Amino acid sequence: MDRRSEIRDFLTTRRARVTPEQAGLVLSPLSGARRVPGLRREEVAQLAGVSVPYYTRLERGDARGATDAVLDAIARALLLDDAERAHLFDLVRAANAAAASAAAPPRPARQPVRPGLRNLVETISGVPVYIRNGRLDLLAGNTLARALFAPVFDSPARPANSARFTFLDPAAPAFYPDWDAVADQIVATLRAEVGRNPYDKALSDLIGELSTRGDTFRQRWARHDVRHHRAGAKRINHPLVGPLTFSYETTQLTADDGLYLILCSAPAGSRDAEALDLLASWNTPHPAEQEQATQP
Repeated sequence: MDRRSEIRDFLTTRRARVTPEQAGLVLSPLSGARRVPGLRREEVAQLAGVSVPYYTRLERGDARGATDAVLDAIARALLLDDAERAHLFDLVRAANAAAASAAAPPRPARQPVRPGLRNLVETISGVPVYIRNGRLDLLAGNTLARALFAPVFDSPARPANSARFTFLDPAAPAFYPDWDAVADQIVATLRAEVGRNPYDKALSDLIGELSTRGDTFRQRWARHDVRHHRAGAKRINHPLVGPLTFSYETTQLTADDGLYLILCSAPAGSRDAEALDLLASWNTPHPAEQEQATQP
């Protein structure tokens, strides 16, 4: 992925969505009709306190000499949220690193889930828990998580991946009643991951696969939206227990770079909690089966 074009497209799309009124600019009645949506380049430069040539050069993808203070000022001018600001910093950092080296810096291979961590997740009961990476590969999960997300874990494509399932598996629209919102969230998550890890070949391959196999992903990708989805609620239509709404919390594992632990739950006594309990009971091995499994 071209770092310069990523910066250009991101800044251009962010500038187009901010109106002069939102930015606090007072326009003269004599200024006439505007030919561009959102802010003009010179208006962003004015708001950020930089010269028009400097901002123009930056928006064209030339990030040489862009300091944190300048990027902060541009983020404020464009009304970027925390996720978008972090993405801008990631893009500039990656562009400058690439410019300083003729070849892309080597990236260590992604480590698999440690056996101890995998065992910890698998021994948790009562709530669905799973581990994913930044590419949205589902790498490990306890019994209840595998039951809750069975269509994703059982999807033919490997490794099991939330993005690939959502955009390529025909079962996804039935599984996600809010498919459009889920699709937007997934694309925004992947877009942010590309900024953080621009040299992840597996990530680039995934983006290429999704982009070439349908317009729905490609159109969303072109928006350059980024978001942090660390917590929230999600609705599914489970093939066994029907409609189910649960909350999720995401924690980045500091000891395992690039891995995230996700815990799901439903309010005690709710119909959703009862559905999770039902899934758990159906997927808990019988004592006799457990004993047989431990025998040599």
